[in-house]
Amino acid sequence: MKLVSYTADGKQAYGIARDDGIVDLTARIGDSYPDLKSLIAGDGFRAAQAAADGEKADHGLDGITYRPVIGNPDKIICVGLNYKAHREETGRAPTDNPALFLRFADTQAGHNQPMIKPANSDMFDYEGELAVIIGKGGRHVKAADYASVIAGYSIYNDGSVRDFQSHTIQWTAGKNFPKTGGFGPWMVTADELGDPSRLELTTRLNGEVLQNATTDLLIFDIPTLIEYITSFTELRAGDVISTGTPGGVGNKRDPQIFMKDGDTVEVEISKIGTLVNPIVNE
Repeated sequence: MKLVSYTADGKQAYGIARDDGIVDLTARIGDSYPDLKSLIAGDGFRAAQAAADGEKADHGLDGITYRPVIGNPDKIICVGLNYKAHREETGRAPTDNPALFLRFADTQAGHNQPMIKPANSDMFDYEGELAVIIGKGGRHVKAADYASVIAGYSIYNDGSVRDFQSHTIQWTAGKNFPKTGGFGPWMVTADELGDPSRLELTTRLNGEVLQNATTDLLIFDIPTLIEYITSFTELRAGDVISTGTPGGVGNKRDPQIFMKDGDTVEVEISKIGTLVNPIVNE
């Protein structure tokens, strides 16, 4: 299934995205599962599928306002420097463990919704990434058991305000301006997507390909990330892990390329779809 969070007719909802449109699950099973996070936490995928079987779409794919796939995660954990080409273009040395940082929920923007270029920076950069959405969660999950805690996968654009990111050795400021992180368009359930290490990721700015890589090139793969993260914190249903960006970021190009008002950025991942965000000034 492809599960999507959206607004239609002035109401927030979630549903199943199909070729013919969106089947509204809020109207059908919302009393039991009021949002997508609660559906995941309640292991409600069978109920969702049963509610949609034989039903006509309630909305067209272009007839809704997309919201971030999970708008209310307890945690958004991002992985830095997780492709060799990106680590090398930054000049950073290899590390024995993943470099992690956190995002706030209000930094997220849905598919087709604006990512906001801050008024106090002209160094707004793109970072296309594969996102993991947690299902059961827990502590001390072994790498071999990683699949047991994953609900599905989506696409993240970890928009980065580079000058603020480089103010100190901590990246928090540059990663947490409001509406700077695209997340969507939907979550593809893990059973439908299959092996997450066999995906192709492409980032385009105004149609020009600026990043292209396959997810088997992750330095710390998803099983390793799950084991490491759960060694120090409890993952919970609806938590998001953004797994890192490939080489080709705008900050490290010559000349540099940054996103500006009027641009359109797209991140496409095979078997998931394409996340599209226009760029607008704050």
